[in-house]
Formats: sequence, structure tokens, C-alpha cells
Amino acid sequence: MRAEAYLTREEMLAGWVVRVISYQLGDRFLASVENADVGARIARAEAGTREEAERVAMDKATERLARTRRRA
Repeated sequence: MRAEAYLTREEMLAGWVVRVISYQLGDRFLASVENADVGARIARAEAGTREEAERVAMDKATERLARTRRRA
């Protein structure tokens, strides 16, 4: 299988700059949210539509980032 309809964008999420990546693989859409500075993956999801996959991944990432302490 080949990834199709690849999209990437940067957003602010819970005070962090993140990169949202989504693509289609077969009949499913996959999405991941990663830290834009270091590229560490924070969350990922799979669903039948791009919107649903991105929403689930961003919800997970928001929850995880809200628990993360930032140093001054």
C-alpha cells in the first residue's frame, strides 16, 4: 500500500507548537501529532475519515500536553 493525500500543518495546542500529519492508507486515514521543535510523536489515531482521525489524535495530544510541565 502507498500513502495518499498526505497533509501536514502546524498549530498551537495547549501552549505548544505541534505538527499535525494526516494521510490515507487504503480505506483508512491515519493522523499523528508531534512536537514541532524536536519531532517527538505525542499522539496518533486511525479512523475512517481524515477529520475523525485528526480530532482523535488532537484530543489525545491535548490531554497529554496539558499534563506536561514546562520549565522557565
